[in-house]
Amino acid sequence: MSNNSLPTNAIEHLPSQNDGWYIRLVKVFPHHTDYSGVVWHGTYLTWMEEARVETLSLIGIEYADLVSSGYELPVVEMSIRYHKSVRMGMTVAVKTKMMATEGVKINWDYLITSPDGDELYVTAKVTLVAVDREKGKIMRRLPASVQDFLNRLAIMENQ
Repeated sequence: MSNNSLPTNAIEHLPSQNDGWYIRLVKVFPHHTDYSGVVWHGTYLTWMEEARVETLSLIGIEYADLVSSGYELPVVEMSIRYHKSVRMGMTVAVKTKMMATEGVKINWDYLITSPDGDELYVTAKVTLVAVDREKGKIMRRLPASVQDFLNRLAIMENQ
């Protein structure tokens, strides 16, 4: 896998081994595909969201609890590059990793590959922001509880 085929603002580095990435295996079913048996482009977004929510859950952030406490983390920016088609019946690895926080922005990188990592299908970057649900406005800083959890995630990834 070379970085030459990545979009200009895509992933800075591809993982060696696990390298702190959360990996979720997904089997491609008919409802994931278009009429020709190729995965529909929006399906990849669903898989990425599921992997991100599961990653947060692993470090103790349940998205439903976050929402019930008055916060949301909506996507405000996304860059995605489709490198190779995924077809019905295949199994893919959806890999996600929180890369950095900048104020209230939380940046995530994604790879969708073959389970062995030999084939690269999708690369993506997603930026989330913290929003106060009651006010409907972007927060000036992350809630302390969220920042604490994200700091834990960063420490876990760097070990």
